Amino acid sequence: MIMALCLIMAFADLRFFRWQNLMIILQDASIFMVLAMGMTLVITGRGIDLSVGSIAALSAVIMAMLIKDAGVNVFAGMAVALLVGIACGSVNGFVVTKLRVPDLIATLSTDLVFRGLALVLAAGMVLARFPEPLTWIGRGRILDLLPVAAVIGVVAIAAGYVLYRYTPLGRYAVAIGGNTEAAFLTGIDVHRHKVYQYMLLGGLAGLAGILLTGRLNAIQATAGMGLTLHTIAAVVVGGTSLFGGRGSMTGTLVGVLLLSMVVNALVMLRLDFFWQQVAAGLIIITSVAFYAALQDPSTGGLSGLLRRARSGRS
Repeated sequence: MIMALCLIMAFADLRFFRWQNLMIILQDASIFMVLAMGMTLVITGRGIDLSVGSIAALSAVIMAMLIKDAGVNVFAGMAVALLVGIACGSVNGFVVTKLRVPDLIATLSTDLVFRGLALVLAAGMVLARFPEPLTWIGRGRILDLLPVAAVIGVVAIAAGYVLYRYTPLGRYAVAIGGNTEAAFLTGIDVHRHKVYQYMLLGGLAGLAGILLTGRLNAIQATAGMGLTLHTIAAVVVGGTSLFGGRGSMTGTLVGVLLLSMVVNALVMLRLDFFWQQVAAGLIIITSVAFYAALQDPSTGGLSGLLRRARSGRS
């Protein structure tokens, strides 16, 4: 899909390949890289979190109020944002494991709770004009070339790759998602590890709130409303199964980049915003359907699809 998109843009608008535009794509993708790393672990463990956008907003609002109204040091404020995100993630984990509420309903409900808290705290205000360290993290550049936020996103994906492949957190997520009962019988503390997964994603949502605030140099309680679905779409497009047990951090990175490139290309082609949503949705459906066909044993994988295509032409 990325190669096809690049081929189209090579004929449509060569400005797409300029260094400045590629850096814009990376900066746009940075927040989703951070969120998608944690979401990959959660979905692999047969869970889902619909509250990450609200957690990001709540963390950012609390951070902004501490910095602007209470005069707290900017670094202490960012640390609090991370802690708020982790606390919200632990609430999600508690509701899912101890109260035994299905992940979808639990996080949909906590999404309303966290968003409501952000609205109450912000009271309709837009908090803006933050100290330099925060804005540098959100929209600064290293040597005037690489966006700082993009570096943070890539580091998050790299850390996720290590966690996924080489630590119990990732291996147990695969085991739990593949067969929860079997994982329990082998001695894995399923509930504890699911709480860990949600806490990690909550902390990353707090980091996403920091990046969002720094990039805009402003924050309000309604921020981050589109983060959740975009993140889940990127993870699924990257090959992580919504039914759990299978995922890929490398695929997640590719999924994030694909969606960011699509949005950027549609903007450059001056497509109306609403048609951008239609096109992005169709691309997601096509990508997931193609990946599902590759994984379906009845099709024989990629070689089977190619054989069918050749036989159809003949």
